Amino acid sequence: MLIHLRFLFFLPVLLIVACSFTAKQPEPETTEEAGLMQIRPSDSSSSAVLSLLQKARTAAKAGQLEVAEVNLERALRIEPRNASLWHYMARLRLEQGRMNQAAGLAARSNSLEHDDQILQADNWRIIASARYQQGNIDAAKEAQARADALANDSH
Repeated sequence: MLIHLRFLFFLPVLLIVACSFTAKQPEPETTEEAGLMQIRPSDSSSSAVLSLLQKARTAAKAGQLEVAEVNLERALRIEPRNASLWHYMARLRLEQGRMNQAAGLAARSNSLEHDDQILQADNWRIIASARYQQGNIDAAKEAQARADALANDSH
């Protein structure tokens, strides 16, 4: 029973992570894909950052997480205040099993973006997943509640 509950809790995060790295062309804002909201880079992202982000997505989709990491790090050097890039790095860290870093990067993304409730909700889902995988169920529930509240406010 516990395994089934873990699967149900973690499934939305896995789907979100998978969707984030499968887009063919970055677009502004968000799009709905398979019933899930997908975070997109902002309109203000430079063409260099969009190119690096596309390379990171392609590499991640191919299972080349180190290549994706290098491209995201380069993009972050260009636009260090880009909340979407920190979000993507948090997703990558989650995929890599680096839970503390994933939660920290998601929190950093939230500190940079106060208007995009969809981005913030997704960041809280990353934090919830990281805390859950670390065995901190109370923190995971709290983070998930914040994600749910933001998601409900954005509709």
